[in-house]
Amino acid sequence: MRSFTYTIHDPQGVHARPAGIIIAETKKFQSNVTLSCRGQTVDLKRIFALMGLCIKCGETVTVEVSGMDEDDAVTAIENAFHNNL
Repeated sequence: MRSFTYTIHDPQGVHARPAGIIIAETKKFQSNVTLSCRGQTVDLKRIFALMGLCIKCGETVTVEVSGMDEDDAVTAIENAFHNNL
């Protein structure tokens, strides 16, 4: 299992456009991917689960990736966070 943390910098928090990009990137991989924030954990391949967390600017999330392609997945997903949030 691999993981990373990321602090949201977008003033709007996690909104539809970046959430869609991150979900699309996550779905490219077979690994299981979860995101945790404020004690809640969701499947990062489900956009409504991610949007339901209502993550605001300044909050820190933890993404955990486990599976056969976890090394590639964590790199790509972390880049998606850096480029979109």
